[in-house]
Amino acid sequence: MKLNYLQLCNFRQFYGKTPQIKFASGDRNTTVIHGNNGAGKTTILNAFTWVLYEKFTPAFASPELLINQRAIAEAQAQQAVECWVELQFEHDRKLYQLKRKCYASKNSDRVQYSQTKLFMLVAGDDGRWYPPLEAPEDIIGRILPGSLHQYFFFDGERIDSFFRQNHDYNIAEDTKELLGVKILDRAIDHLKKAKRSLQEELQELGDARTKELLSEQIKLEKQSEEIKQRLAEIIVEVDRLESQKANLSRQLLEISGADEIQKLKLKLVKQQASVKKNIIQSKSRLKKLLSQDSYLVFIPAITDNFFKLLQTLRDRDQLSSGLKQEFVRQLLQQQRCLCGETLSPDTDSYNNVKSWLKKVELKNVEESAIRLETQTGKIESQSDNFWQQLDQQQEEIKHLYLELNRIEAELSQANQQLASYPNRNTQQLQRSIETIENQLKSLILEQGEHKQQQSDRAKELDKLSQKIARHQLTENKQQLAQKRITTAQEAIDRLSEVRKRLEQQFRLALEQKVQEIFSFISYTPYIPKLSSDYRLTLIENTSGVEVPVAASTGENQILSLSFIGGIINRVRQWSQRNTLMGYDSSTFPIVMDSPFGSLDQIYRRQVTKAIPQLANQLIVLVTKTQWHGEVETETDRRIGREYVLTYYSPKTNCEPDRINLNQENYLLVKRSLNNFEYTEIVPVEREN
Repeated sequence: MKLNYLQLCNFRQFYGKTPQIKFASGDRNTTVIHGNNGAGKTTILNAFTWVLYEKFTPAFASPELLINQRAIAEAQAQQAVECWVELQFEHDRKLYQLKRKCYASKNSDRVQYSQTKLFMLVAGDDGRWYPPLEAPEDIIGRILPGSLHQYFFFDGERIDSFFRQNHDYNIAEDTKELLGVKILDRAIDHLKKAKRSLQEELQELGDARTKELLSEQIKLEKQSEEIKQRLAEIIVEVDRLESQKANLSRQLLEISGADEIQKLKLKLVKQQASVKKNIIQSKSRLKKLLSQDSYLVFIPAITDNFFKLLQTLRDRDQLSSGLKQEFVRQLLQQQRCLCGETLSPDTDSYNNVKSWLKKVELKNVEESAIRLETQTGKIESQSDNFWQQLDQQQEEIKHLYLELNRIEAELSQANQQLASYPNRNTQQLQRSIETIENQLKSLILEQGEHKQQQSDRAKELDKLSQKIARHQLTENKQQLAQKRITTAQEAIDRLSEVRKRLEQQFRLALEQKVQEIFSFISYTPYIPKLSSDYRLTLIENTSGVEVPVAASTGENQILSLSFIGGIINRVRQWSQRNTLMGYDSSTFPIVMDSPFGSLDQIYRRQVTKAIPQLANQLIVLVTKTQWHGEVETETDRRIGREYVLTYYSPKTNCEPDRINLNQENYLLVKRSLNNFEYTEIVPVEREN
């Protein structure tokens, strides 16, 4: 899971639509967000958990009051105020756009809040956005399960509570989720439920909801018509903006000097479209290959059994070698053997020749065996060819993605050159083009949201229709259920054994990694121990006897960080080796709010060295006091992006506060001129 950007609108302290907070990755994988207490650091942390899981951290006060108070105060009566958080992220070469919304409206002397709604779009290879085929919650749950969010989005000052408080908290259950063992647990539970349901008498489903279906159908059709009308308006608006963009591009071509950059940009755009088209075609060929020829993967084992069977029949003389039934019968009828001996009935010679009929009971058995041998030999060669084609198609797709990345990097560079070109007209034209492109992106996203709503309504209608059809069960299903009971029990036993072995192996590897990280950060001789139920404790072994240690707040915080780092490291390795088990968990982000609050100078330095290595992306929210000193020194070389939260205070005696970053002063606190408190997000200019 790679985070691209986060954007807020009327979410707590953040009034209106904020700029996109873009996140660093790669070698400089750290994004730092500076802000004073109360400026919105915890709000940003909870923006992640809200948009992904609709959950909040314990330190997030009044979670029911999400919508910015200034936006509500400025709204007219009955006017809806929109609040949303948008998160764009990548996973497994797919780009996801996630947005969670809610509304508030003033009604007389009180404010009414709506239920939240979640929308997800997935980018296709053609550059357009489409609603997913599954529920957004299910997709998020596979990428990073909700029960584990506190490990990756957490308040650093309270991280020690993972192990110090709530003794009933079962870390084992959450760790199983990442490991994939939880999937086995669910599979076993589902099998048990299936077994119980199969043991019960099947009952017919009633059709009482048929009338409800018809009423719902009318409602959905009306809503679909409204959405269809809006989609038509979007198409018209997109065409208009595309025309404006083309006109601006032509104007850039007419400016001397900038025309060469614009020609290069247009060339890159064409190459980008061509590569995306080739990616779609390559994926289509890959799907066709898998759908038509993937059965060849299972053929070798079958052919091996076939050849063994033929050889066994031949060894037992049960398969004739050229001898035919007609020939044997002809010898018996003529009562003369090939050797010239007379074959009289009831004689030994007659009975010996007659016994050959048992070895050639089926006509043309040998010919059929020979034909099958030849055909299976061809199938084996086809199986090898299938793997070669599969590797070739995957390599081609990989090469196309690399080419697309190169083109997009050059395209981004061309845009930057136009935006910073000395000619003001060129800069203005480029800014206008970028504005239009942003409007187009918004319209395409809105288009995708409406298509998702249409798809959801269609699925709901189809689901209701299926419920009517399923009420007619046959006696054959009852008979089949009895056969399935035994199979279900066998599957439960096998999965239970697999789960037991996987969990033990992973727990030992996790304990080793936690010990390595804790030893790197801490100067104490204590050793973390992970029990069979994943209870993490510290022990001291200087006397040769393991003795439990009453850990301090700082040690508990380090222990928690070590546990998180151990989980991420081991699951990353585990998922690479066991891709069929569990989630694709090879990449993880960490978002930390005030991670250094309870640590002394030495621990702060060691933690600062360690945490950028724990995850593929690190997002740290810190105060000025937490930042300056060893944290700033150790983190600087890993920072890819940096932001400042400027808090606007309505207090008349407010004193401005600043922070110096890269030899530039940025305001942390400023006087508000409209009697409302709010926070602005200011990007920090850095020279990499």
